[in-house]
Amino acid sequence: MSDPRNVAHAKKVTQEKHHQQAKAKPGKGKKSPGPVQNQPVETASAPANAEAAQTEQRPGDLEKSQAVLSKFKDLEFHSRANIETLAELSLTIEEELKQREFSEAIGALYSAQDAFHSKIAAFIETYQTKCESLK
Repeated sequence: MSDPRNVAHAKKVTQEKHHQQAKAKPGKGKKSPGPVQNQPVETASAPANAEAAQTEQRPGDLEKSQAVLSKFKDLEFHSRANIETLAELSLTIEEELKQREFSEAIGALYSAQDAFHSKIAAFIETYQTKCESLK
């Protein structure tokens, strides 16, 4: 696998050589449409080089995507832990400390954390599918 920058550099060098060769040929100035005709051919190879560059980048993209997925899974794990902690604190405040005026506020926190957990779990499933498509 070659670096896309090297591919682009090689293409530029090739184009410069063709351009210099066209200038170096005396008396063939009338055939200037010749090099112009070669340009679309070289331009047509550019998408092939772009596709090759994307294919070469995929292994790196896969690794980076998996690292991101791992971080999202960590967030999901901590979200689940936060839900459990909020449930314990809610019981402590309501039952042991008899501070029922805070139960509504803790319930709102619990609901928000639960909504976050649901959304991040759904996102992880979607992102995991994307990571598997990169393989």
